[in-house]
Amino acid sequence: MSPMCQYSVDAHDGVPNDWHFVHYVSRAIGGTGLILMEMTDVEPDGRISNRDLGLWSDEHIPAFRRIVDEIHKYGAKVGVQIAHAGRKALDAEPPVGPTDEPFAPDAKKPRALSTDEVWQLVDRFAQAAERAVKAGFDTIELHGAHGYLIHQFHSPGINKRTDEFGADLSKFGVEIIRAVKRVIPADMPLLMRISAVEYMQDGYGLEHSLALCRAYREAGVDLFDVSSGGEGGVPGPRQPGNYPGYQLPLARAVKNELGVPVIAVGILDDPALAEHAVASGTADLVAIGRAMLRNPYWAVDALRRLDGRTDVVAPYKRAYPQH
Repeated sequence: MSPMCQYSVDAHDGVPNDWHFVHYVSRAIGGTGLILMEMTDVEPDGRISNRDLGLWSDEHIPAFRRIVDEIHKYGAKVGVQIAHAGRKALDAEPPVGPTDEPFAPDAKKPRALSTDEVWQLVDRFAQAAERAVKAGFDTIELHGAHGYLIHQFHSPGINKRTDEFGADLSKFGVEIIRAVKRVIPADMPLLMRISAVEYMQDGYGLEHSLALCRAYREAGVDLFDVSSGGEGGVPGPRQPGNYPGYQLPLARAVKNELGVPVIAVGILDDPALAEHAVASGTADLVAIGRAMLRNPYWAVDALRRLDGRTDVVAPYKRAYPQH
């Protein structure tokens, strides 16, 4: 299950509530193998909105632990996507970013982070990862895609800094990866979502993202979750697809060039297409997003359609006749 924001936090405190409990546990009951919880931020002003999840305080840990423990009862694994929205933090006053350029003409003008503040954010990512481990998560995904802060730093069209974090566009991501790897168990896989191409004017292409992925792999990323776009700015000639599997070539390129496992995403709702993506070697996993919002039991239904059988929780077996 792809990470998808629910915008459902109460009282702006960043703590998951009963909605999140029901939402995520339902997908575990529905047969999902790996649930990636939504973008969860390292500080209050790092959220897209004030109704997003956070892991900036130890007070968040028990509520996450409750959800994780229940998910595990149904045989699923669960990770959390740790992030900072940067200049796309809609409710921050003001948002922050590599520079003071907004992501859209009508967006808030961000405040450029000082070099010391960038290093402090590296530490906050590590602190959030420590809390995720204490909450019992099986894996952590760093959000380096869709125009959020890590993406902002590694995009040549966005990062115009003159300090060490501008001289090396991968440095912010690399330092976060190294800091997180120091605090998580040695056998815990570290995932990273990346936008393989940008769609803004003069946005980067696959060659640039492959170079980033090489640096991130060397720093400690075990698997890449390959998406695209989301950076904002003036649209360029490259346009995103709107057909099933349009991002599969991007996942295949990262897998083939770097020799690392990848997650493929992007309108893979048809179980036959999802099966093809894995069986053909294009990807090692497929992540389903909106289709799992529509149907918590997408995984069970997909497996039944593909081979006619799958395990179902006992209370629901009468709905799935055995062949």
